[in-house]
Amino acid sequence: MDRLMAMRVFVTVVGCGSQSAAAVQLNMSRPRVSRYLAELEEWVGARLLHRTTRRLSLTSVGDDILERCRQMLNSMEDLRSFANPLHATPKGLLRISTGTSFGPQLARLVTEYGRRYPDVMVDLVMLDRTVDLVAERIDLAIRMTTHLAPSLIARQLAVCRSSVCASPLYLNERGAPQQIVDLERHNCLTHFYMGKSLWQFERAGQPASVLVHGNISANEARVLLHATLEGAGIAYLPAYMTAPYIASGRLVGVLPEYEPLALNIYGVYASRRYIPATLRTMLDFMAQRFQEASWADA
Repeated sequence: MDRLMAMRVFVTVVGCGSQSAAAVQLNMSRPRVSRYLAELEEWVGARLLHRTTRRLSLTSVGDDILERCRQMLNSMEDLRSFANPLHATPKGLLRISTGTSFGPQLARLVTEYGRRYPDVMVDLVMLDRTVDLVAERIDLAIRMTTHLAPSLIARQLAVCRSSVCASPLYLNERGAPQQIVDLERHNCLTHFYMGKSLWQFERAGQPASVLVHGNISANEARVLLHATLEGAGIAYLPAYMTAPYIASGRLVGVLPEYEPLALNIYGVYASRRYIPATLRTMLDFMAQRFQEASWADA
């Protein structure tokens, strides 16, 4: 048995979610895929997958074996790349997680990356929570935060600016705040996780903050964006979402002397030791494109 190929088949089946899809990606017959899986299970002496007519799921042993197989394959890819640069061409599956509000930005970037590296298949996982990279089989998580746990393996890709804005309708009715303390009397739309009721700024290099309140809070920034466009209140949102609406006049920035606290954009991954070509090139590509974006600072 070609054990490396058997491991590759196993990892691909899990990533694709079915033996049929894996067979297409690997350019082999479905019976051959099944034979590799059976031989791998016989070799390790345990069942790796629960198979039903509708879906596949990992057994507890399979979950442990999966990560070891991925590490082994990544290690072999590193050896091949070191020995022969021709083998360093990115290919295979890359699973990327990010928040739902950043999904459209990431989709455009991944589309462009796919034109450059057509042998890479990308799974985009949109979740408004922190993912467990190993348990959820995520190769790369894009996180925006002011503080990242030092235990995480991460590369800072850019700095995302934010804006505080409202619709002309709301400002005509309630007036524009002149100082951040004025926000206390306004209806402020807040995000569950990003700041919530404490909005932070800088003015002339000095930190400033204010406690705000309002009648709408959400865990998804696009919901707050739409409520702001409808005149519900003032929102503190990422510049990549608000920039086109401010440019068109549908939103108006307020408090120009106060700079909203910026968020660092990180690419977080599971292992510093094994960085396959797909992950390495995606990180480089993101850093380059974010540098060119108007809403970010590299």
